[in-house]
Amino acid sequence: MVTTGSCLCGDIKYEYTGDPAVTALCHCTDCQKWTGAAYTSNAVVPRTNFRVTSGTPKTWDVKGDSGKINKHFFCGQCGSSLYTELEVMPDVTCVKSGGLDGGAANLGGKIGVEFYTKDRVSYLHDLADAKQESAFGS
Repeated sequence: MVTTGSCLCGDIKYEYTGDPAVTALCHCTDCQKWTGAAYTSNAVVPRTNFRVTSGTPKTWDVKGDSGKINKHFFCGQCGSSLYTELEVMPDVTCVKSGGLDGGAANLGGKIGVEFYTKDRVSYLHDLADAKQESAFGS
């Protein structure tokens, strides 16, 4: 199975093969600021299964709570958030689900884990079936 996605303007296209290792929401303040939303919704896939098929994303690095680098990839034309590679998770790519094609942003209707619940905005509540992590790997 191949899942495709792109930025809003279509300059950057990407794909991954197989199913995500996990689906996740991240409520950390970095994700909030990066997306302008209350959290990011992610398909976490093996890096070896992910590739950019068109265009060249821009990157911006931020040091996470772990002290390690979180590399954010985005479109330099329209500014869409695309995916993140975290030094603390060197084998996976966190694909932002909003850019996925064909309804795949739904992530199969199931979220496996919510990260950084300590930063979750007060009007949201935990998803009953998702593992709850107050920070990363806590």
